[in-house]
Amino acid sequence: MKKQGFALMAALLVLLSISAMAVTGRYDQQIQQTVSQKMHNAKQLESVSSSVEDGIVTLTGTVGLYQDKLDAAKKAKKVANVSGVRNDITVGGQTVADGQLQQKLTKQLAYDRVGYFDNTFNYLALDVKDGVVTLNGDTLNDVPKDSALAILARTPGVKDVVDDVNVLPVSMFDDSIRVRTARAIYRDSVLGRYASDPVHPIRIVVDNGHVTLYGSVERAMDKTIAGMRANAVPGAFSVDNKLVVN
Repeated sequence: MKKQGFALMAALLVLLSISAMAVTGRYDQQIQQTVSQKMHNAKQLESVSSSVEDGIVTLTGTVGLYQDKLDAAKKAKKVANVSGVRNDITVGGQTVADGQLQQKLTKQLAYDRVGYFDNTFNYLALDVKDGVVTLNGDTLNDVPKDSALAILARTPGVKDVVDDVNVLPVSMFDDSIRVRTARAIYRDSVLGRYASDPVHPIRIVVDNGHVTLYGSVERAMDKTIAGMRANAVPGAFSVDNKLVVN
């Protein structure tokens, strides 16, 4: 009896699986037509092709910018009855040497969101290899991270983007340390001049009470003083001084 029960259960599962596949696949032709039309209507996506199987859309072809690749996937995902998208589009367009591309992107990120209150408390860095940009660092929230990713996606020469950015947890305790550390550093008579350059500030990252200093300073003494001021802030568990002396 138990064997018969197991056999019956297995048969039911197979039937349900076949039935689910049939229901999913019955919209494939409609999805294919809609996705193809959406790609054709967008000039930058005219070279994109699509195929559909069981509600899964596979996109292939070539686009000029990485942002175009992202936009193609977004358009496909919005089509009714689509259960998933495989984005196999290749980013063609302009080819830029890795060193040149990294220098350009680093400068763009340095000027991004200058003047915003959180600029000093975010740190972003990138690496480029064969046109693939890896973005890492720490941000207070998703806004500076998303802004940086948008810059990368719209820059000619970027073939792909790897997002390794850590969004810091919300913490009033950390916020308090951030403010006190910034005051301790920028109110110092020696270090105060770095506050006048919003593009290259001494960046203060605080994660669960641990402080890390990023950026560049003109002299080794400035780096030492910044570390001393940060270490004197009440509540900070540790200070990692990663300032670079130019």
